[in-house]
Amino acid sequence: MLKRNRISLEQANACLNAYEEIPIKFVDVSLIQVLELVNHLKIYAYDAYLIKCAQELGTPLLTLDRGLISAAQSVGVKILEV
Repeated sequence: MLKRNRISLEQANACLNAYEEIPIKFVDVSLIQVLELVNHLKIYAYDAYLIKCAQELGTPLLTLDRGLISAAQSVGVKILEV
């Protein structure tokens, strides 16, 4: 984004500072269950991983990806809309 002058260096730094404020929790999930979701939903592994994390934690999923929204909802994961 900086290369194309879509944001300034100050804006990029502000984004990084905001990102550092997000509490990140590492979640250990069964990769076998993730692969089962991949096979069942025909989605990418990283999308299945996010869905599995939401299922394990019982939390809604925040995404703007319509495909991920559809896949998550099909297995009962709630979507957090903004």
